[in-house]
Amino acid sequence: MAFGQPSGPAATARQLRDLTALIEGAGHVDFKDARGPLGLNQRQAGGRFTQDEASELIARLQADAEAEEQKQQQKEQEQSDGTDGPEEAPALGAPPRAASRTQSLARQLQRVPEELLVDELRRRGWSVAPPTPNN
Repeated sequence: MAFGQPSGPAATARQLRDLTALIEGAGHVDFKDARGPLGLNQRQAGGRFTQDEASELIARLQADAEAEEQKQQQKEQEQSDGTDGPEEAPALGAPPRAASRTQSLARQLQRVPEELLVDELRRRGWSVAPPTPNN
């Protein structure tokens, strides 16, 4: 094997697409931009990975993204438990991070019992009525 050559089959096009999306989701412009923070070598910074390298990096980036999402959810939970008050809903055309945060809050609300939602809405001054059945 020559110096600097990969030691395995090249990453698939799907792996490279997934890697590109994860790299951009982590806030990097491209592989070269992510080289230092992610510890990529020169070959990898050029977008050339073996299948094993791509799999490992995908797993690492997905785990980092999940950990960040859990951290964000925990932070939001702590804010909602405190007296900071409700946060404003993101405006139309909000950045992707705000959109993912809104989706996260929507998933959390689906798990809240209806009685608690009704009580909270009434506390905030809303009028709440049960849905009418469709016959």
